[in-house]
Amino acid sequence: MPPLRFVAKALSTEGVPPSELGMSMAPHPLMYQELAHDPEYQIYNGRLTPVRFADVSATEMYWKVRREVILRHTGELPIELVGPDAERLANRVFPRDVSKVRVGRCAYQFACYHDGGMINDGVMLRLAEDRFWMAQANGDLYGWYRAHAADLDVDVRDPDVWVSQVQGPRSLEVLAAVVDGEPPEPFRYFDIAEVSIAGQPVVITRSGFTNELGWEFYLTPDIDREAVGDRVLDVGRQFGMIITSAQVFRARRIEAGLLNAGSDFDRTVSPFEAGLGRFVDLNKPDFVGKAALERADRACRTWGLRTQGDIAQLGRTLRRNGAPVGRVTSTAWSPYLQCGVAIARMDDPADGPGTRLEVESHEGVMLRGELCTLPMYDPERLIPRGRLVDIPNRHD
Repeated sequence: MPPLRFVAKALSTEGVPPSELGMSMAPHPLMYQELAHDPEYQIYNGRLTPVRFADVSATEMYWKVRREVILRHTGELPIELVGPDAERLANRVFPRDVSKVRVGRCAYQFACYHDGGMINDGVMLRLAEDRFWMAQANGDLYGWYRAHAADLDVDVRDPDVWVSQVQGPRSLEVLAAVVDGEPPEPFRYFDIAEVSIAGQPVVITRSGFTNELGWEFYLTPDIDREAVGDRVLDVGRQFGMIITSAQVFRARRIEAGLLNAGSDFDRTVSPFEAGLGRFVDLNKPDFVGKAALERADRACRTWGLRTQGDIAQLGRTLRRNGAPVGRVTSTAWSPYLQCGVAIARMDDPADGPGTRLEVESHEGVMLRGELCTLPMYDPERLIPRGRLVDIPNRHD
């Protein structure tokens, strides 16, 4: 069957609520910037997000984010918690202590089921003492918040906010040129600021999904979103910016050890098994999943994997002496490392960095593979913090 091509239009009219289809296949307000690249879309959080462009390769996108700057319109879904008990709800749902997050700062957060299995993750913004946005990965957290908020004085709502990312070594140059007036100072890693772009008030954060220097901007429904997006893209092109699909993240986020909800972890995986135990605060008051996590095995089962000559096939393709020993959950080719890179989840926690394995490729050929730590380089994340300028030479 040939691939289906279609034009996506917002199914809403001013003053009329969107239809069911409009709510489950919603286009990004800046989607029109992508259409010239003949994009292929997938549904992510009920939103359309491009997985590839016909005229820009994954390799070209990779080098742009490593050497210059890119723009990416994402499908992340901000959910708002607001009210006197907003912090109590967030601390009930997230294992990491929310009370330690100051107003004007972000924090990586995830939620767990009562048995300690992971639900979803994202970046939480503390906009005020009683107001948070949780920009979540693909999946449902809205219903989870509502279920645990019944006895609290807090509103859980979808604020109709859309997220775009500017990432790469020149991203802060773009920010300085795109804002009206002076850029925010200080603007540290995981800071929140409000700036004016094209005369519109815009919330921005020093965050992203690439482990490169970068920032994200949040488009609220009460501003001229197109004016903001056009200004960012027009100014960004002066710095070599291109617009990209999800392919820009694939190899780079694997190298950086940034896990993808639903593939690298799911309800069967605890934070400890996913290598995220450092974000579990067992000393704080009770939260959903605490009792199970207190009893859980603390061993990590999730590692990086490098393969020579080709990329690993997804699934239970890791073997030792012909017997399956683990699963490949994400995979890509790294133009920088010149090898296949992957996220691996092992059956035996004794298998860790330095373990050599046989790995099936996507063509059925057996490859040599070796487990490694995550991130694969820049372990202290100095690049996104702006403390290390690392612009590699391009080699395809």
